[in-house]
Amino acid sequence: MANIRDLKKDINYVLGDIIEAVYIVDAANNKPDSKEGAKIIDSAIETFDDLIAKVNQRGVENRASHLKEVREELEKKGKALIENLNKLS
Repeated sequence: MANIRDLKKDINYVLGDIIEAVYIVDAANNKPDSKEGAKIIDSAIETFDDLIAKVNQRGVENRASHLKEVREELEKKGKALIENLNKLS
C-alpha cells in the first residue's frame, strides 16, 4: 500500500512544480500575471485541494485501491496541466 505521507508529498511536489513553471514561463515571455498562466495556477490549486481531500477521506472500503486511484488521477491531471503549460511557451 502506498504510504499516505508520500502520496501527499507527491501531490504537493508535482502541483507545486507546475505552478513554479508557470511563473518561470511567464517571466521568460515578459508576461507576468498572464491570464492563461493564472488559469493553470487556479486549476493546479483546485486539483491539489481535490486530491488532498480524497486522500484524507475516511471510511473508504478498500483504502489501497482508493489511494491508487488518487495517484492515477494525479498523474492524469498533472499531464493535462503540463500540456497547458507547454502551450504557454
